[in-house]
Amino acid sequence: MAGTAPFAKMNGIGNEIIVADMRGRGDKVTAAAAIALNADAATKFDQIMAIHDPRTTGTAYYVDILNSDGTGAQACGNGMRCVVQALAAETGQKTFTFETRAGILNAQEHADGSISVDMGKPRFGWQEIPLAEEFRDTRMIELQIGPIDAPVLHSPSVVSMGNPHAIFWVDRDVWSYELDRFGPLLENHPIFPERANITIAQVTSPETMIIRTWERGAGLTKACGSAACAALP
Repeated sequence: MAGTAPFAKMNGIGNEIIVADMRGRGDKVTAAAAIALNADAATKFDQIMAIHDPRTTGTAYYVDILNSDGTGAQACGNGMRCVVQALAAETGQKTFTFETRAGILNAQEHADGSISVDMGKPRFGWQEIPLAEEFRDTRMIELQIGPIDAPVLHSPSVVSMGNPHAIFWVDRDVWSYELDRFGPLLENHPIFPERANITIAQVTSPETMIIRTWERGAGLTKACGSAACAALP
């Protein structure tokens, strides 16, 4: 990123998001700039949402997403909600069509102030996620962490919400697992050629679940919108 660009630090249910205004510019937020921002305690973040002029007819803006390690991300649900809030406050517009690396996303700010983003259909095909080898049924794949005869986590569901996710279903408190220890190993497992977001999920009722996520390129985060979508199907 040449020079500086206006930006705001926002909160998406705990996700630390930087929304950068790159409209009217020919440059972009670089990996080096993202890493430098994240190194400063005042601007530490999970994702940067860089708003660019539209590239495709029928869309309002192109949104480039970067993780705190400088890598690109295809999707970020809570980050998109922050983008909508910022643009709605600026323009008065309530509905938006964005283009991202994951494709076209529709979003809106509702009358009660809540913001929703249509993250698109989940993709379950092993090549779409992607995985490094074929699994006909991605609702449960062969992957575990810990001893072979007593794994700590095993048999995750895998899905793409524009970005790859692995969800490990557990029966006990999600906070009892050392996700800060297992997350990096699982994120970078060879089965995930593009790495993956790692979620531990506990179903607590027919309508509720608790999730905890290690985000690809960001580490432990307080929330993850695409992981919530990934766990729902």
